[in-house]
Amino acid sequence: MNDKGSRAWAEPLATGVALADAGLRLLWVNPALAELLDIGPRSAVGQSLAVLLHRPEWMAQAQRALREPSPHQLRGIEVPSARGEMARVDVSMQRLASGELLLEVHALAPPAASDTPISATLRGFAHEVKNPLAGLRGAAQLLQRRVDDEQLRNLAGLVIAEADRLAALANRLLHHGGAAQLGEVNIHEQLERLGDLLQAESSPPTIRHDYDPSLPDIYGDADRLLQLLLNLARNAIEAGAKTLVFRTRAEPAVRLGERTARMALRVDVIDDGPGVPEPLRDTLFEPLVSGRADGSGLGLALAREIARDHGGELRHVGRAGETTFSLYLPMGHTHD
Repeated sequence: MNDKGSRAWAEPLATGVALADAGLRLLWVNPALAELLDIGPRSAVGQSLAVLLHRPEWMAQAQRALREPSPHQLRGIEVPSARGEMARVDVSMQRLASGELLLEVHALAPPAASDTPISATLRGFAHEVKNPLAGLRGAAQLLQRRVDDEQLRNLAGLVIAEADRLAALANRLLHHGGAAQLGEVNIHEQLERLGDLLQAESSPPTIRHDYDPSLPDIYGDADRLLQLLLNLARNAIEAGAKTLVFRTRAEPAVRLGERTARMALRVDVIDDGPGVPEPLRDTLFEPLVSGRADGSGLGLALAREIARDHGGELRHVGRAGETTFSLYLPMGHTHD
C-alpha cells in the first residue's frame, strides 16, 4: 500500500478511501474523499486525520483501530468540508499488516422527510416526562435511605438507575438527538440488565437465555440499545406473552439497508404470545401503528429508529406461540 500502483484500485471508486500512518497523519486520499472534504489530494498528505475525524472520541477510535486487528466502525457521523459544510458518513477503519490505517468513508443520504414525525412526537413526549421522572427518582432515593431490607434497597436503586437513563434519553430527544454516548457495549450485559428490569415487575415473565458467549463487544450507545430491547420485551408482554427467550448469534453476510455486513450480531427476542395480527405485519414498525386499543404505536417505531442509527436493522418473523423480533448490528466491514 506504500507505492502509487498499489493504490490504483481505489482511484476510480465512488467510496472515499484514505490511508494514515501510525501517527494518524494522512498518507493519501482518493479523489472521492478529496471531493467530499473539498481538499486537494496532495495538500491532504501530512495533515492530521483530525481533518476527517475531528472529534476527540472519533480519533480515540482510530487509535484503537491501530492497536487491534478487528475493524472499527463509526456510524452516521458528521464531517466538515473545507467550505464549512457538514456531511453525514459511515467510516470503517482497519489496521493493515504494514501498520498503517485504511479508512473507507461512505457518504449517507440526508434523512427522509418521513422520518421527522416520530422525532417531533418523541421530543414533545420527552418534555412532558421529565418532571414525573424527577419526582420518581426523589421518592426512590428516600425509600433507599429509609428501608433496612437489602432487596428493597436494591429495587430502589434500580428505579433510580432507570429514572436517570430515561432522563438522559429525554434530554437527547429534546436536543434533536444530542450527542450519542458511544462506547464498547457487551450485549449480554444489556440483556441481563433487561432481565432484572422485567423481573422487578408485579407479574414478571419467565425468561430464558440462549447466548453465544464468544461474541465480541460492539460499538454503540448502551442506553439506547437497552431501550430498544426493553421496547421489544414490553411489546411482547403487553401482547400476552408469558415466556421470553433472549438469544444471541453471529451471522455472516447480512444485508443492512444499502450495504451488506460481512458479519452481524443477531439478538433475538422470542415470545410465546399470540403473534402479530396479519393486517399489521407490513406496517408494524411505522409510527402510530399498534395492535392494541391502548397502544401508542411508538415503541417498535422507536426501536427501529435506534437500530438504524447503529447501522443495523430490526426484523420480525413468527406465528402464534412463537414470535421473533431480531436485531441485527454490524460487526466489522460492510460493503455495497
